[in-house]
Amino acid sequence: MWEGTRPAAPAAVQLDQSLLEAKLSIPQPRQGSVSRAEIIDATRASGCRVVGVTAPAGYGKTTLLAQWALVEDRRVGWVSLDRYDDDPAVLLTLLASAYARVSQDNAGLAADMGGLCVDVLGRAAPRLASAFRSSPEPFVLMVDDLHELHASACHDALGVAISGIPEGSQLVAASRFEQPHLPRLRASGDAVELEAGDLALDETGAEQIFAEARVGISAELAAAVTERTEGWPVGLYLAALIAGHDRDRGLNVSGDDRFVADYLYRESLMLLPRKTQRFLRRTAVLDQLCAPLCDAVVGESGGQAKLRALEASNSFLIPLDRRREWFRYHALYREFLLSELRRVEPEVLVKLHLRAADWYESNGSPGLAVEHLLNTTVGDRCVQLVTSLVLPTYNAGQMSTVQRWLSTLGDSAVEGYPPLAVLAGWATALTGQTAAAERWMAMVDAASFDQVPVDGTASFDSARAMLRAVMCASGPEQMMADADVAIAQEPKWSPWLDTAVLLSAHAQLLAADLDEARVLFVEAVSIGATLGNTDTVVDGEAELALLAMDHGRWAEAAERVERALAVIDAHRMQDYAVSVLAFAVAARLAVHRGDLEGADRQLARAMRARPSCTFALPFYAVRARLQLAKAYSTRGDQATARHLLREIDEVLRHRPALGALVDQVSEVRQTVTANAQSGSSRTAPLTGAELRLLPYLQTHLTISAIGERLFVSRNTVSSEIASIYRKLGVSSRNDAVQRATSIGLLGG
Repeated sequence: MWEGTRPAAPAAVQLDQSLLEAKLSIPQPRQGSVSRAEIIDATRASGCRVVGVTAPAGYGKTTLLAQWALVEDRRVGWVSLDRYDDDPAVLLTLLASAYARVSQDNAGLAADMGGLCVDVLGRAAPRLASAFRSSPEPFVLMVDDLHELHASACHDALGVAISGIPEGSQLVAASRFEQPHLPRLRASGDAVELEAGDLALDETGAEQIFAEARVGISAELAAAVTERTEGWPVGLYLAALIAGHDRDRGLNVSGDDRFVADYLYRESLMLLPRKTQRFLRRTAVLDQLCAPLCDAVVGESGGQAKLRALEASNSFLIPLDRRREWFRYHALYREFLLSELRRVEPEVLVKLHLRAADWYESNGSPGLAVEHLLNTTVGDRCVQLVTSLVLPTYNAGQMSTVQRWLSTLGDSAVEGYPPLAVLAGWATALTGQTAAAERWMAMVDAASFDQVPVDGTASFDSARAMLRAVMCASGPEQMMADADVAIAQEPKWSPWLDTAVLLSAHAQLLAADLDEARVLFVEAVSIGATLGNTDTVVDGEAELALLAMDHGRWAEAAERVERALAVIDAHRMQDYAVSVLAFAVAARLAVHRGDLEGADRQLARAMRARPSCTFALPFYAVRARLQLAKAYSTRGDQATARHLLREIDEVLRHRPALGALVDQVSEVRQTVTANAQSGSSRTAPLTGAELRLLPYLQTHLTISAIGERLFVSRNTVSSEIASIYRKLGVSSRNDAVQRATSIGLLGG
C-alpha cells in the first residue's frame, strides 16, 4: 500500500552518508584556542549525569565541547544538530547513531528509532533510554546546537532518552537558549549548568587571543579590552583581528551591546578581497558547505582552494569532518553574512537557493533540495518534489517533517496540486487524524487534475479512487467501484497496483464474497512482495491467515501469521494501523494453540497500536477489533471484549455501511453477551485517548503541559490519568510507567 523498500541511488547514499558523517564527527578545536581545561575538569568531576552549556552565540560552546572530547577517557559520541533535525524521529536516530559508535552491541539501534508511524515517545525514546541504561561502559554523549530544535515533541523525546543516562556517564548539550530538560534536573541536583558568565574570558585569555593574532598587548590593555567586551570570546577575537590592521580601532571597540558584532564582522570582512567577500556572502545560504556545492552556488570554480584558505585564516569557518570536506560558518558570522547578502545583492538570493536545490537534487538528496526551494518563489517545483518525497519520508517515521513541509507550503499550494492532497489524506488517515483526513478527502473529491502525477500513480483519478476506497465512506459497492477504477488504470509495473488489488480484496470481503477476496489477497501479496511494499504483505497475509482459520486450516494460518509478524519486526511496523489485525490474528492463533502467554503478548501489541485504527480506515478498525474481541472473550475477559465492541459502535456511527462486517459484529456481540455470565470480572482496557496520554507519564510535564500537547483540557488529562492509574492498579506516574512497560504498552 504505502511502504516500499526501493534501494536509494548510489549518489544519494554517498551524499547522505557524507552528511551523516559530518554530523557525527567530533570537530577539532582550532589551534591556539583558549584552553577551557579548568571548566572541563570541574564539570567532569561533578558526577552529574547531564551538563547544560547555555550561552549566546560567540561564547565558544562548540570549542568547549570539542576540547572536552579530546581529553575525555570515556567513549565519546557527538551530534551536531541543524534546523533540518527538528523532528523527533530524526533527533533520536542521530542520538542512536552517535551512541552506536561508542557501543559495539547497538548496531541496529538507529533503525529502531524509525519505521512506519513509529511511536516516538512511547517506543523509540524508551528504547534509546534502555540502551543507555544498559551500557557496559561509561560514555559521554555530546549534543551541539540544541537550540535548533523548536518542536516540543523533540524535547519531550530527548527528556525520556536522558532519563536513561547511567551514573558515570554524561550527556552534554550546548544551546543558545534555555534547555527544557534542565529545570527538573537542576531541582534534583543532577545537572551542571554553564552559562555566559562561566564562559567569558579573562585578561589572560585575551592576551592569548591577541598573541595568536600577532598583536602585542600589555596586561593593562588586555584588562581594558576584556572589560569593554565583557569577556565575550568572539568579540575579543574580532578586536584582535581588527587590531592587526588598525591597532587603535581594534583596542577601542566595545562589546557590551551584542549588535556591535555586525560592526566587528563588517570591519573584518572589509579586510578581505572583494571576490572573497562575495564568496562568503553567497555561500552563507548554505547550512553546510563543501567545495562542489560552493562552486555550484557561486557559479565559478575554485571552491576547494577558497575553503582551505578561509579555514587557515578565519576562525568562523568550522570543519565538520576529519577529512575537511564539509564545513559550516560560525552561526553568528553566518547571520551577519546573510544580512550583508540581503543588503548588498538581494536580487541573487532566490537564484542562490535554486542553485543549491539543483545541486542537492542532482546529487541524490532531494530532501535538502526541498529545504532550499521553500525559500524561493518556485512553488510548482517545490510542490512536486514534496509530493515525490512524502512517502519515503513518512515511511522513515518522520511525520513531523512531512507536516512541516505541508504547513510551510500552505493549504492553497497543496490544493493547487491535488496529488499532494491525496498523499496528505493517506498520511492523516493512517495516523488516526480523522478530522484532517476527512478535510483532505473533501478537498480531493472536489478537485480536478489531468496531468500525470509524480507520486507514481497512473492518474489523479486512480489516486483519488484509492483514497476514497480506503476511507470507505459510501459502502462496499462504491469501494469496489473505486478499487476497480484504480486496477484498470494502474499498469503491471505500477508501485500502486498492489494497493488497488488489496482494496478490491477488502471490498469483496465486505460484500461477503470470500473466494474472490482470497484470490485477490494472494495476488496483492505477490505483487507487494515484488515491489517491496511491506504493508501490503502484512495486511494480505493477516487476512489470508484469518480466512484459513475460519475454515479450519490452522497450519496455513500459522505460516501466514509467521510471515506477517516477521515483516512487521524487520521493518519496525509495530505502531502502524495495518499491523493491528496481524497482531489480533496472531493472538487468536496462540489461543488456539494454548499458548496463553504468547496470546497476551500479541494482544498487548494490538491494543497498543489500535488508536491509529479509526473510522478513517473503517474496515481495518472494525475487523481488527472484532478479532481482538473474540480473542479476549475466549480468554475470559468479557470486559475488554465489551469495550472493543463499544469502540466498534463508534466507528459504525461514522461509517455505518460496512456490509458483512455489520452482521459479524452482531454475532460477536451475542457471543460476548452469552459468555458474560461465566467470564471473570476484569478491568476495562486503556482507551485510545488514555493510550495516547500514557507515554507522557514518562516525562516530567505538568498536567497542564500534557493537555497542551494533546489539545485537551487540564480536567480531561486529570481524569484520564486517574483512569490509567485505576486500570493499571497503581497510584503514581512512576508505577504506571513501570506497569505499562511490563505489560508491553510502553517501551521498544
